[in-house]
Amino acid sequence: MTTGTRRTARRGDALSKRLIVEAAIEILDTGGEQALTFRALAARLATGSGAIYHHVADKDDLLAAATDEVIARVMTEVAAGESPRATVRAIALGIFDAIDAHPWIGAQLSRKPWQPAVIEILEGMGGQLDALGVPEPAQFDCASALVNYILGLAGQYAAGARLVTPDLDRSAFLATIATRWTTLDPEKYPFVRRMAAVLPTHDDRDQFLAGIDLILNGMQTLR
Repeated sequence: MTTGTRRTARRGDALSKRLIVEAAIEILDTGGEQALTFRALAARLATGSGAIYHHVADKDDLLAAATDEVIARVMTEVAAGESPRATVRAIALGIFDAIDAHPWIGAQLSRKPWQPAVIEILEGMGGQLDALGVPEPAQFDCASALVNYILGLAGQYAAGARLVTPDLDRSAFLATIATRWTTLDPEKYPFVRRMAAVLPTHDDRDQFLAGIDLILNGMQTLR
């Protein structure tokens, strides 16, 4: 009696790091970090794990490369020729939208603050400071303030992704939190109680951009 052996169909084109990273991004977007394994990646690419290891060292290397790719797209898509203030705002909103679309990036950016993707953000923001009139001795502090604000957002999104489910209704969730705020001691928490009326309907994107504008307005005082 003969027995047959089933073999997985292998890809016919050359495997590249770019193809690997693109496939990794698709897996991460669909299932998050837990879903990204070399077995899942090999199955998606119709190749063996060994071929993938030829291009990336491990999962950390792959996560960093995927994050670099998404952030590089943001930096490339920022319109050239805009005013320096508009450029900073465009970079910030591009990163905000990227983190919103790819929540796993938030965890990655927070995990390794000096990785290449963060350096790209730092250069993109800091490169506008001369044109904004910020004195050179203050430029590192100003650029750090912008980048740390963005990384704070990344950490917030990373934490939120672990606490809530994708099908959670945002308005209902925030309304529940707001209701809790209204029950706080009015003498101890007068501001928080007032903000309870704003919380359920606020726009995260607008609020994020308002923070960027506050930092930029503060830079104007340094001229």
